[in-house]
Order: sequence, then structure tokens, then C-alpha cells
Amino acid sequence: MRQDALHAPVRRLKGSRRLMYVCNCNGIRERDAHAAIESGAKRPAEVFRRCQATPRCVKCVPDIRRMIEQVEQTLLYAAE
Repeated sequence: MRQDALHAPVRRLKGSRRLMYVCNCNGIRERDAHAAIESGAKRPAEVFRRCQATPRCVKCVPDIRRMIEQVEQTLLYAAE
């Protein structure tokens, strides 16, 4: 498997029950990152802290940033 394929953007497939990893180095799953974001994490460093992990190779940081932005956008649209 190519290394860049391991860090491809995480997308949830409709009806999928697969556990997607956001960070392979620390074993942070998509649901763990979402829980951290929903509990108030606004930056990737806060997501790592709430998941009791530390950034290693940081290839997952852009994906975590995207997840945070998606949640923020959803909240903005819900507020309208």
C-alpha cells in the first residue's frame, strides 16, 4: 500500500460501519476525532490532547483541520 494512501482524506460512506483512522501513528479513529471536536477542540493540537496522543509524523493534521472546518461550517449553517 502506498504511504500517501494511508493518509487520504477520511470520508464516511453512507451505511458504512468501517472504523476509519484519521491518525495511523496514534490510532486515532474518525469517531474519536469527532468526539474531541464536538467537545470543543478547535485546533489539531487540542484534538491530540483530548485523544491523549501527541503528533508524530503530522500527515494527519490537514485531515483533522478539514474535520474541524466541516463542523464549524455545519454550525454556521445551522445558526442561519
